Amino acid sequence: MSVEQVSPINRRARAAVAALFLTNGALFANMAPRLPELKSEFELGEASYGFLVTAWPIGALIAGLAAGRLIRRFGSALVAVVGTMITGLALLGAGNAPSLSLLAGAFLLGGAMDAITDVAQNSHGLLVQRRYGRSILNSFHAFWSVGAVLGGLMAAGAMALKISLSVHFGISFLVFAAVALIALRFCLTEVSAMSGAEEVAVPDNAPGSSAPVTQRQNHTVWIMTALVLISTAGVMVEDAGNSWAALYLADSLGTPAAFAALGYISLVGAQFVGRILGDGMVNRLGQRLVAQIGALCVVLGMGLALAFPSVPGGILGFAAAGFGVATLVPAPMEHADRLPGLQPGTGLSVVSWLMRLGFLGSPPLVGLIAENWGLRTGLLLVPLVGVIVLVCSPVLRTKELRQPM
Repeated sequence: MSVEQVSPINRRARAAVAALFLTNGALFANMAPRLPELKSEFELGEASYGFLVTAWPIGALIAGLAAGRLIRRFGSALVAVVGTMITGLALLGAGNAPSLSLLAGAFLLGGAMDAITDVAQNSHGLLVQRRYGRSILNSFHAFWSVGAVLGGLMAAGAMALKISLSVHFGISFLVFAAVALIALRFCLTEVSAMSGAEEVAVPDNAPGSSAPVTQRQNHTVWIMTALVLISTAGVMVEDAGNSWAALYLADSLGTPAAFAALGYISLVGAQFVGRILGDGMVNRLGQRLVAQIGALCVVLGMGLALAFPSVPGGILGFAAAGFGVATLVPAPMEHADRLPGLQPGTGLSVVSWLMRLGFLGSPPLVGLIAENWGLRTGLLLVPLVGVIVLVCSPVLRTKELRQPM
């Protein structure tokens, strides 16, 4: 590995991107365990609550495709930081919303900014990864999980201390906005990030350049579809923790509200462990086998937890699901970013945008099932998406082909 790849500039840039991922995870995680309070405050049923939560992914779908244009104009680092700050303001607005319509509007804005931030921070993370010449993207997503655990713990503490939503979200915004602004100072410029970059290797299952154009396009569409399904499965399991873990433990299993937050914390905590180990596992085993092992963790972990309901089993089930989906978002993003025949950034933007359909469809679907047959039945969606990952996993590489710069 060259000196340039491990230079202080690159190390600082890696730390800065990690900080941006941490702030992104922490902001929403401060909200997630307190969603039942909003549900109770506005006297929402299960289905109505599920539709309210979809305001977040709807905002993401509306604004997500604008990320590429903003990044090209202002740079990925600046877009990520500004998006982080506006996301925090939107959550602060949600905590102070006097009406259901304003609450939904705050969720729409938050989802829109979160989508733009997500693409921007992943784009900058991939620039830093190219400077290193080896896989480090999973480690960035691990810091997202660190932020999610931190945010969840902050929320649990705020609930235990009976701190109001407005004060809690105000503190959260000030802390993480400051972190993002500091991180901006150490990010790469777009020019320095791309200097010396080489064209990445073509995946072993990508269509050959000698194939007819239509055949290559059809193959690329198939690969992109499978990548979207894998990443969507990952975010749908994450949504089970965001939107339903606390409700399941509190309402279905009778756990106290502050303790019920452990369902969400266990999911994102185990996801963090999986992402810390993810780069090494991918380099040794390949994306395909790692995804298949993870899918089995989701199917068996949540399947057994739902089949034999208990508080410890529920917490362990969410933990198994979190570990299982640890690499299911980073892998499709990295894979899509270097699909042949697509302009730089196009595959990443498309996967990031379409995977949010999981956030859009999951809450109302689980909510409708829960209202008619119970939340335990609704959460069967989690092991089901694990099966989808197993079916789509052959599209992923069997080994890592990245070459150092």
